Amino acid sequence: MDPESVAVTAGLGGFVSFFLLAVALYFLMRNMTARMRRMAYRDEQAKAAQTGLDAAQVDLTGPDHGPEQEPDLR
Repeated sequence: MDPESVAVTAGLGGFVSFFLLAVALYFLMRNMTARMRRMAYRDEQAKAAQTGLDAAQVDLTGPDHGPEQEPDLR
């Protein structure tokens, strides 16, 4: 085996770029999850308004409701 081909690594630049990509992906996924929850919440509000129900009568106590909740990314 050629020792020069074994010594080639990504180095610090490769690690830093991969780390930055991972951090960016984390924040993008967190933002997307929050937006999807808000869309579901607004959709239920619109359906309740169309059917004539009062917004207070719609069950919004589930874990996927509420625009102010932080996404659970475990």
